Amino acid sequence: MKRSGVLCLTALAPAVWGSTYLVTTEMLPAGYPMTVAMLRALPAGLLLMLFIRQLPKGIWWGRIFVLGALNFAVFWWLLFVSAYRLPGGVAATVGAIQPLIVLLLSRMVLGNVLKPLAVLGALCGIGGVALLLLTPQAKLDTIGIIAGLAGAFSMAAGTVLSRRWQPNVSPLTFTTWQLTAGGLLLLPVSLLLEPALPPLTLLNISGLLYLGLIGAALTYLFWFRGLAILGPNSVASLGFLSPLTAVLLGWFVLDQQLSLLQCAGVIVVIGSVWLSQVANRR
Repeated sequence: MKRSGVLCLTALAPAVWGSTYLVTTEMLPAGYPMTVAMLRALPAGLLLMLFIRQLPKGIWWGRIFVLGALNFAVFWWLLFVSAYRLPGGVAATVGAIQPLIVLLLSRMVLGNVLKPLAVLGALCGIGGVALLLLTPQAKLDTIGIIAGLAGAFSMAAGTVLSRRWQPNVSPLTFTTWQLTAGGLLLLPVSLLLEPALPPLTLLNISGLLYLGLIGAALTYLFWFRGLAILGPNSVASLGFLSPLTAVLLGWFVLDQQLSLLQCAGVIVVIGSVWLSQVANRR
């Protein structure tokens, strides 16, 4: 598959992840961030494990659990904490710093060249997301802000290490291992620190199935495949599509209005993604 095709498939992942805020607030019971994160990862990972029937070997056991923690357990837990405690726009804006962190970590860990044009693209993306989502009515919460920043760093570190640690297995197997490891890490924590879930409604179950099968298993398969082919710098900039999708879904599903500043933000975000791809392709 050509680079453009891989890029489009990889871009589907953050585009779908942009629906997480809508699904979390509209379809899931509130107040169970670790339990919801565990139910998003572990069932999907175990289901895929039955299909691939392959386990890590040797040093990969430790590496997979590190990656499972960074990309899933820690990141999703903090993501749900941020989504519950902050308006979706503020949570997404805080998380938009992730591509910039990836650029810096790629320089330190992988030795990649820190290209000024790529940094400019990342900064423009953060500004575009702020135009998209920050409003005068947006309420800030200290714990939510800290969770959002820590979650962005966790995912950025997982993205860079996933590129450095490339096992000789298929992207499906690599995704399955990390999903399962992340879910297993979240299982005891969610059982010990959170109360039992209330009886789930059909709406709750539908939301969990969507987040697990589509928002996790399928999209992370595209994400890790693109990461292996394109590299972390090119892939990270696609993360700006997540808040863009969140805003468009709010407009389409929740009948939210788009201001002129938000329309400008849409243009800036799309431009930043294009600018980052030009920089990293060079």
